[in-house]
Parts: sequence; C-alpha cells; structure tokens
Amino acid sequence: MNRSRLTGQRLVAIFLLGCVLLNYPLLFLFNRDANLFGIPLLYAYIFLAWAGLIGLMAWVIELRRD
Repeated sequence: MNRSRLTGQRLVAIFLLGCVLLNYPLLFLFNRDANLFGIPLLYAYIFLAWAGLIGLMAWVIELRRD
C-alpha cells in the first residue's frame, strides 16, 4: 500500500475518533460541577481531546518511512 493512501486512512480514523470523543454521550459524562485546575471539567475535556487529536494528526503526517 502506498504511503499517501495509508496516511489518508489514518487521518480518516483520527477524524472518526474525534467524532466519537466530541459526541454527546461522552460530553455528558464530563458535564459535572467540578473543576480541573480551576477550569470546568467539560471545558478541560474538550480542550484536551482537541489538543490530542491535533497531536495525533501531526504525528501521522510527520511519520517517516523506516
């Protein structure tokens, strides 16, 4: 399988992971009256999930052939 096709498939998988992470059932789990370092738990979860997805995309795009 060529490199660009594999990268594309991985990016689609990350997109689908993002859809799951930022969907209502998981967001509802973090919609509590709690704080994480002074930030509401829901906002912290959204930011960390978003940053994690960006990190995964950067890692997949920057992978080099062995």
